[in-house]
Amino acid sequence: MTHDQTDHAQAKSSRSVATTIDSANSDRAGAVVGYLPAGYPDFQTSVDAAVALAENGVDVIELGLPYSDPVMDGPVIQRAAEESLANGFRVAKVFDAVHQITERADVPVLVMTYWNPVLRYGVERFADDLVAAGASGLITPDLVPDEGAEWIAASERTALDRVFLAAPSSTDTRMRQAVDSSRGFVYAVSTMGVTGARVGVDVAARTVVSRLRDAGVERTCVGLGISTADQVAEVLDYADGAIIGSAFVRALADLGVQGVADRAADLSSGARRR
Repeated sequence: MTHDQTDHAQAKSSRSVATTIDSANSDRAGAVVGYLPAGYPDFQTSVDAAVALAENGVDVIELGLPYSDPVMDGPVIQRAAEESLANGFRVAKVFDAVHQITERADVPVLVMTYWNPVLRYGVERFADDLVAAGASGLITPDLVPDEGAEWIAASERTALDRVFLAAPSSTDTRMRQAVDSSRGFVYAVSTMGVTGARVGVDVAARTVVSRLRDAGVERTCVGLGISTADQVAEVLDYADGAIIGSAFVRALADLGVQGVADRAADLSSGARRR
């Protein structure tokens, strides 16, 4: 790590995900987390779009690492990841993207990645390159805490956040493991259906958050299916953050960076409602 990279990483580490979420819950109804895939539709546009999220009310950026077997992603995000990979995006480019985003936007950036690319890259090397780029940590949708000892150790060494998932199907033991092992927040997966197709929020999301509260969670953010400001406000009535993905990816595909900016301004307005 160069001297400049060290200074950059240290500057970003002072703005942790936990502090950002706590501030959002103090100042407004809660935090807005925005997802976009790196490299879609091309590298520079993906960086510009992520910066547009930060400039229009999104508190935390979730930057997706495109992967060939995205078991959790819906069709909109899958198509974007496939296009990014087809255009030549490779794992190492995600660190360049994070660095450029954090140079321009004063928000934490979490990389969302399936575990296999991290293993192939090297867990310790991946953690070090995340720190050098200014990232805050990882969201690992297919890694459970009791199989994540290597990542937990690497993130302890580097002080990176680690976000594990909890779903309606999670056992009480899995819930407690997610709470005990996560740093930053726990990602509560709802079953809200196809983006934009629902008026209300599925009761499953409330149930997952309630179970996480019972397990002692400090911060939990709800994701999958949020596509309106009303849904953001509804989620923030019981959770600490609302995670928005497909709505932003669709806006980028249809209307470009300006479309992402407009969509972010609209959806983040839900966080101002109490």
